[in-house]
Amino acid sequence: MYSMTKPTSLPLAGHGAPAGVLRGGKGAAPAAVPPAVDGDERTRDRVLSAVLEHGPVSAAELGDLLGFTPAAVRRHLDHLSRSGVIEVKRVARAGAGAGRPARRYVLSSQGQSTLGDDYLNIASTALKQLEEMAGADAVRTFAVERFAEMERRYAPEVEAAGTDITARAQALSAALSRDGYVASTASIEAKAPLPAALSSVQLCQGHCPIQQLAAQFPVFCDAETETFSRLVGVDVRRLSTLARGGHVCTTHIPTGRPAATVAETTRAVTDNLDEVSNHLQERP
Repeated sequence: MYSMTKPTSLPLAGHGAPAGVLRGGKGAAPAAVPPAVDGDERTRDRVLSAVLEHGPVSAAELGDLLGFTPAAVRRHLDHLSRSGVIEVKRVARAGAGAGRPARRYVLSSQGQSTLGDDYLNIASTALKQLEEMAGADAVRTFAVERFAEMERRYAPEVEAAGTDITARAQALSAALSRDGYVASTASIEAKAPLPAALSSVQLCQGHCPIQQLAAQFPVFCDAETETFSRLVGVDVRRLSTLARGGHVCTTHIPTGRPAATVAETTRAVTDNLDEVSNHLQERP
């Protein structure tokens, strides 16, 4: 867990000290921080820590976790949102006619930086060196293997939904949301005179834990799209991604034909990994 408590010491007079600091005399001391202000800082640190650990998380869930009243937790969430360190993601509620999408809070990119999380720089540097030493195919292998682990975990869940594409997409959405991607699905029914085969599902992801990394290495988005295609059992198409400036990641999933079986899904991911690995071995 990252330490987020801010230092409480104040600058000396004459060196950028804030209002309220005594000036002009020997032994001048900073004024005491009002207890209420200091308490708010510490409370916001707790809220920020909880969002980092449990996000995407609702205000009600945060209140239960921290023992705060709904009004108190929303006041601190509003402050953190205005500061830019957290952001709101909207998640569609389960079930038909379930009302407006639920609000969930996640750490923003600025929030990650505020907490001193330098994983992005480390990962980016490592992948750049990998690309320089072994070529772009090595980076692709890394991306494919990363999503292969996701695919192995999700495949039984998606397969349990049966052969209906919409049901499989919903199962995939639920699995993604559990892993923090803030996912949802929306069915788009083709109306006459268009054939029913043109009906589709749009799978949306409101959060991406590797968004900035994927912006530098789009192969991560490509590998994820291929993974979704194998899981639902049909060819899918990416309409937008967070990494490329989209508001959400949106995947178009046609629902006009039956899905592949789990055996075909498993064989596809295995063959894909073998193909990439063999290609690398053939490099001079």
